[in-house]
Amino acid sequence: MSRRQFVRTAATALGAIGFPSVMPASVLGRGGAVPPSERITMGFIGVGGQGGGHLFGGAWTYVVGGFAGRPDVQVLAVCDVRRGRREDAVRRVNAHDAESRGPGSAGCQAYVDFRHVLDRADIDAVLIATPAHWHATMAVMAAAAGKDIYCEKPTAVTIQESQAVRDAVRRHGRVYQAGTQQRSEYGGKFRLACELVRSGRIGRLREIYCHRDGGAIAWPSRPAEAAIRPVPDDLDWELYLGPAPWIPFDGNAGAHRFDVGELNWGQHHYDIIQWAAEADQTGPVELFLEDGRSGYRYASGVTVYGRPHPEERVGGSGGACFVGTAGRIAVDRETLISTPASLAREPLRPDEVHLPRNHGHADNFLRCVRTRQRPICDAEVAHRSASALLLGGIVKQVGRPLRWDPLAERFPGDDEANRFLRLAKRAPWRT
Repeated sequence: MSRRQFVRTAATALGAIGFPSVMPASVLGRGGAVPPSERITMGFIGVGGQGGGHLFGGAWTYVVGGFAGRPDVQVLAVCDVRRGRREDAVRRVNAHDAESRGPGSAGCQAYVDFRHVLDRADIDAVLIATPAHWHATMAVMAAAAGKDIYCEKPTAVTIQESQAVRDAVRRHGRVYQAGTQQRSEYGGKFRLACELVRSGRIGRLREIYCHRDGGAIAWPSRPAEAAIRPVPDDLDWELYLGPAPWIPFDGNAGAHRFDVGELNWGQHHYDIIQWAAEADQTGPVELFLEDGRSGYRYASGVTVYGRPHPEERVGGSGGACFVGTAGRIAVDRETLISTPASLAREPLRPDEVHLPRNHGHADNFLRCVRTRQRPICDAEVAHRSASALLLGGIVKQVGRPLRWDPLAERFPGDDEANRFLRLAKRAPWRT
């Protein structure tokens, strides 16, 4: 029996023995309110800039008021290693619930350790917006705890971690949505660009130019003794580091991202490239370096360059340029243009490719939590787009061309390169 079924059954039983004489309309679902039995209960792990934007509404969340403002969501927990962030978030959530749903409806609690959020049987789903080195570990643990997951990009910081996320989501039957929202948002520009490319408007696809190249992670070295500072009272430094090697605090909490290359931003780009190249279930077969930037080639012969097209520099925010035998299409979050212009001017015909569309990335996730369908950026899609990004990071670190087997997910006969598929992590966080 699901939590919502239990609540409905309990409410019916209570009704039989007599409800209190006065109940808020929100509890009964009157006046357009969503009753508690129909709300998706959520916990938020990491409520800084990105996580706080998801929770309360921000430039990348596209929902006024964020998840906390949605009538079909009940936020029961927030978690952050910084005391001020979590306490402020709880205060805002509870104030909103008391105002919108009536006295007694405010029930959000604050936690410093995300495991306490996962332990709660009354939470349906979690949103993970922590530093990148935590994403995969938390997602695997959330899946094992029976939670559905919305996780910010990158999905993982190694290929092995990304595989672990995909496998855990499959094994435990969970819904997973990667925070690569370009398939859902921005007026459908990215979807249309991929539809036009896959419909053959530019002829045979030959090259793709990406505004970012590959990325990876490297654990930090110990700071100089002169830089070491006392850990602030409101920060759990041990939990901030988590899987990373222990280092003394040097005053830069929040700036420690351990990135090499485009680890933070790149998965957005490669997610759209994978979609346009019909590669959601596969990946590159060759990787190379060009002037220090990574690139790769699919088995189809399509070549991806980790740099902007020399003649088609759209704004660059999430951008890519697709070049075919009959023209090119460039897209970013603000613009979709084609050369010649007529390629993108004519509406899609019924016989051309029409890709899945939805009314928003968060909506798609919540709908799939209810229906148990796969979201538009599910764990398999996320794994393959993260892999394209991370493979670029590996070729940059190895410093020579590489061959990749996208089925076995190995570098054939290349022990040196295969060592970069995983990264040592501190106990007990060895996903």
